[in-house]
Amino acid sequence: MQILTLGAENFAYTLDGPAGAPVVMLANSLGTTMAMWDRQARFLQQRYRVLRYDTRGHGQSTVSTGPYALPQLGNDVLRLLDALAIEKVGFCGISMAGMTGMWLGIHAPSRLEKLVIANSAARIGTAEGWHARAQQVLADGMDGVADGAAGRWFTPAFIAQAPDQVAQYVQSLRDCSPAGYASCCQALAGADLREEIAAITTPTLLIAGLHDPVTTTVDARFMQSRIGDASYAELPASHLSNIEASEGFNRLLQDFLA
Repeated sequence: MQILTLGAENFAYTLDGPAGAPVVMLANSLGTTMAMWDRQARFLQQRYRVLRYDTRGHGQSTVSTGPYALPQLGNDVLRLLDALAIEKVGFCGISMAGMTGMWLGIHAPSRLEKLVIANSAARIGTAEGWHARAQQVLADGMDGVADGAAGRWFTPAFIAQAPDQVAQYVQSLRDCSPAGYASCCQALAGADLREEIAAITTPTLLIAGLHDPVTTTVDARFMQSRIGDASYAELPASHLSNIEASEGFNRLLQDFLA
C-alpha cells in the first residue's frame, strides 16, 4: 500500500501488475476497504495493471470534513488518475462505488475504457434512510451498523460456510471511521442518477446478486433499460457478490474486459 498526498488530503492505493498493461481500477463499497478486492486483484494482475484505493473516509485514506457528495467521490478518482499519469481505465465499482462509476460515465467518459457496475443502483435507498444512518453512527459509533451487516452483505449459506471471512469484513466495518462513514451516507442521500444514466455511452456491464436485498435485480434491470447497450449478469450471491461468488465474478470481469 502507498499513500498519495493530493493537497491536504491523503489517499491509500495499490498499483500492481505488469508495467504497460491496461489499467483496471477497483473501487470499494460503503464500510469496506480496498481489501475487499483481494481475490479480483490476484486474478486480474496476471494480465492487467490493477489500481485499488480506499474511498475517501475509509481505510487509510483521508477522513475530511463532511458531508461528502457524489461528484466529490468521482473527482477523487480523476485526481488519483491524474497524479499517477493514467489516462484511461477499466473501472469496476461495487455498491456506493458503482454510483461513482456511473458519475464518471456521465461526466468523464474520456477516462473510461469500460465500466462495471456491481450490486448498485441509480438511486440507493432513500435520503431519509441515509440521513438517519449517518446520525446513528455519529451518535453511537459503528457497532449498531456492523451488528447487522452480515445479513445485508451475504446469504445465510455463505455466512455458515465462511464464518471467518464474514467476520473479517464485519470487523472492517466496525473499524471504519464514523465520520467518514456518515459523510459517505450523506453523499448517498443526495445521489440520484436515474435520469442522468441515459447519457452513459461507455461499454458497461451490470452485475446483480440474485439474493441482494440492498440493490436488487430490479434496480440492475432498470439501469440496463437506461444505459444504451449495457450487458447484464446475475450471480448467486447477496450484496457483496465479488466476495461471495468470487470465481463467477472474476470470470465476468475477464470476459468483459478482454
